[in-house]
Amino acid sequence: RTLPIQLFPDIQQPRLGIETGWRAASPQEVESEILEPQEDVLRDLPGVEEMTAWANPGGSFVELTFSYDTDMQQTLMEVISRLNRLPPLPADADPPQIRLGGGGQGGGNANDTLIFYFIQKLPGTTGELKDHVPYIQDEVIPRIRAVQGVAGVEFNSGGSEEQEVQITIDPQRAAEYGITIPAVANLVGKAQDVTGGFVDDGRRVYTVRFKGRFSPEQLGELVIEWREGRPIRLSDVAEIKVDTGRQWGYSFQNGNEAVGLRIMRADGANVLETLNRVKALMEELRDGDLKARGLTNNQSFDPSVYIENAIGLLTGNLISGILLAVGALWLFLRRTQLTLLVAMTIPISLLSLFAVLAITGRSINVISLAGLAFAVGMVIDSAIVVLENIVRHRDQGHGAIESSAQGAVRVMAALVASTATTVVTFVPIIFMKEVEGQIFADLALTIAVGVTISLIVCATVLPVAAARWMKETPKGMDKESRWMGALTDLIMRLTDTGRRRAAVIATLIGVSVLGTWALFPSLSYLPPVKRDSVDAFINFPVGTSMTANRDEVGREIVRRLMPFYTGERQPKAKNFYVIGWPAGGSIAVRLEDDTRLDEMMKIAREEILVGFPDVQAFANRGNLFGGLGAEGNVSVNLQSADAEGLADAATKGLALLREKMPTVQAWSEPNPEMAQPVLEIIPKDQRILEVGWTRQQVGQIVRALGDGLWLGEHFDGDKRLDIILKSPSWTNPDTLAATPVATPSGAVVPLGELVDIKRTVGPSNIRRVDGKRTITLNVQPQEGLALEDVMVQLRTEIEPQLRAFLPSDGVISYAGSADRLDATVAAMGKNFVIALGLLFLLMALLFKSAKDSFMVMVSIPLATVGGVALLQITNLFTFQPLDLLTMIGFIILLGIVVNNAILLVDETRRLELEGHSRKDAVAASLRTRVRPIFMGTLTTIAGMAPMLVVPGEGSVIYRGIAAVIAGGISVSTVFTLLLLPALLRVGENTKLRWPMPAAGTGGAAADRQAA
Repeated sequence: RTLPIQLFPDIQQPRLGIETGWRAASPQEVESEILEPQEDVLRDLPGVEEMTAWANPGGSFVELTFSYDTDMQQTLMEVISRLNRLPPLPADADPPQIRLGGGGQGGGNANDTLIFYFIQKLPGTTGELKDHVPYIQDEVIPRIRAVQGVAGVEFNSGGSEEQEVQITIDPQRAAEYGITIPAVANLVGKAQDVTGGFVDDGRRVYTVRFKGRFSPEQLGELVIEWREGRPIRLSDVAEIKVDTGRQWGYSFQNGNEAVGLRIMRADGANVLETLNRVKALMEELRDGDLKARGLTNNQSFDPSVYIENAIGLLTGNLISGILLAVGALWLFLRRTQLTLLVAMTIPISLLSLFAVLAITGRSINVISLAGLAFAVGMVIDSAIVVLENIVRHRDQGHGAIESSAQGAVRVMAALVASTATTVVTFVPIIFMKEVEGQIFADLALTIAVGVTISLIVCATVLPVAAARWMKETPKGMDKESRWMGALTDLIMRLTDTGRRRAAVIATLIGVSVLGTWALFPSLSYLPPVKRDSVDAFINFPVGTSMTANRDEVGREIVRRLMPFYTGERQPKAKNFYVIGWPAGGSIAVRLEDDTRLDEMMKIAREEILVGFPDVQAFANRGNLFGGLGAEGNVSVNLQSADAEGLADAATKGLALLREKMPTVQAWSEPNPEMAQPVLEIIPKDQRILEVGWTRQQVGQIVRALGDGLWLGEHFDGDKRLDIILKSPSWTNPDTLAATPVATPSGAVVPLGELVDIKRTVGPSNIRRVDGKRTITLNVQPQEGLALEDVMVQLRTEIEPQLRAFLPSDGVISYAGSADRLDATVAAMGKNFVIALGLLFLLMALLFKSAKDSFMVMVSIPLATVGGVALLQITNLFTFQPLDLLTMIGFIILLGIVVNNAILLVDETRRLELEGHSRKDAVAASLRTRVRPIFMGTLTTIAGMAPMLVVPGEGSVIYRGIAAVIAGGISVSTVFTLLLLPALLRVGENTKLRWPMPAAGTGGAAADRQAA
């Protein structure tokens, strides 16, 4: 009841983000003045694996990705120290802000987002929504941040979030009065408060302060000049007001203009409890303060619905698995009392696991619950072997205490070996620090602890319970053992001669190895855990204005989606939003009926997002593993110092991708077209000097006539407001050239007389990776196409032509899921080998024989072919690649499939030590172990069957693992019963007698009959 509940385990990716704002700066200025100095001081930072930087209009963002063993606390202090060594920033640039976890343009943690809310006006509310931005920032967001479990709130107002003091000068009137823009800038910018120090006056000490800074209300009264005894005030040539800056975006929710709040969770917070607190607060605000101001809030993305559905489905699968496992057990035992004795290990083991999860600081999530579900069939394996042995002793007429003691002791060594081998295979996973290790630490922990607790139960609780509660049972083993005897006879005949044994060994190993190679599926990174929404993103042509973006595309998409929201068209939308920014936008639609999401996606692609010239739109189902690369995106990084050659190569590469791979979605980051309209203002130095100015002063004029000239800050006791000197907006370059400006010489000249205005183009954004200009081509395969297949086509068909397009210094590298896949396969391969080595050494120690250990290890390939075979069968019904999660299934399989082999080898060697021939020992071990082997296999498969066959929220996460384990155990059980006897009988003394005495004879009974 106290464990945190969330969708996934906490997955930490060591990242830092550094954001630096510089208003009105172009990407080229940002790159040279901010990015390059930051890259220089951060370049050799210990542990950095990749440094990605963006130069955007108005600021920069640097994301540092570190190796997983990096001490992030120490790294954070080192980053702060290095940033302090930067040269002074431009006066109007903001200090760098550090974000833990990256975020921004670089993505983020899959578990970061708690919920999305949008705030919008109620019908009939007057004014503009932006007028309420200060209230939202100052009142609403602090209350949300104060909620326990909330880490922070990202605010998307669709524009500048901060207010500023705007001095909008009229160039025409200023020119008429002979007022120069630099003079105004100088007067306002240099008006500062000054401290005069401290003065003693008897017993008092006065602090002397000169209040030189203007308040917004006083600025209008500022006297710029005196003309003929008459003051010319700033209000005569300019309008002064406090307002927000340029709008860089827009948001609509459910057809209304809105501002967005992305609420993020704190590490370790109970997601569902935190969500309930946030929802309660937002409901209180909606019915109280917001309503009083004519506002309301509506939630959008809410993971609690998905979490509850996924946890509910898995809980149902867990309960179904328990019932199926117990039912399978009863089919073999046919005794209700015995079935319940074995089944009691399930609640003891599973309930103990929750205590372990709490002690180790874990949460209830789909991975830990999947571990519980996988453990259901495994925890009763040991109990089956022990109880079957106890029952056999009871059926032979031994007393309750003696049967329980002897039955448990006889198999305990083999069970300890089986449990140890299962646990040891998880050791590499627990110590993996990469994403796969973090995801599956919960799974490894639950299964390892579960089978360990079940062993303790089998050694303590089960024998006592059997001795005290199990009634005397009649001898009935002979009737039940007929099929075991027939199977034993068949196996012994198939392995009776050296030639037959060689044929069996070669055939089984050959079929396994060749079958695995032939059936091995294509690789992918993470499974597509689909969100309950249709998500789309839009790329606009470079240079598209925000007005055109909003009015021609954003509002039209809203208009097309409204019939689905109102119910006029089906499927009915529960809610939707449309968000836009200068380069593009994003859309999300959620439905009342989640089963119709694919239908809605088809409508989005064919109706909603079409008909916009030069606009590219891509629609998909969102992915909850998105921040970890689960979309399967492949990023092809193109790098070169030749900016024009790089852009040309990227443009041709994008066209090539769409031609060669028409079924995939392909786009570039940033847009390779050097098509951002640029007005280059080239000074005419001679004319500038003639009118008494310098280049710097003309630059001030151009900045003021553009997006505004920063003059300083005004502190009102609560906030700092930028003071901006700007002009009314103009519509074309000719208007700018004709703008009159007064000069120090007294002449009024058009700006075009002092400068040349040249129309050209440049980059809309600049992206740098590890200090080099980079354009990335992103490829997202369609659903049902494995990542490995995409990579093969990229490397064989696309890459050679891409290299030909690039300049001579061009470099191609892969990132995204492709890069992670290569690293993951290498890590998983390494850990698979480590697990094999640990298994071999452990069994050699337990058997005191490397030969016996090797024989058990040979059974592993037999399981692999079963795992890949069932994976391919699953693929016939639903897309199931060999992803990272499924790979873990093969490591789990290692520790499970050797259990049957250990039982056979241990019993055979025990009987040989008691004086039996090799043939007799093998036959007897088969007769006594076939039944518990089949029981254990069937109950394990039954326990995880619901996870394999039941569809629903989150089932894709563990379906591949279930397929691998179920298929591997099934095939391995049958093959092992043939292979191990053949291996054990190599070199046997065929002169000794066979068959053995009656089935079930072993231990003391065998000694008596032999005598």
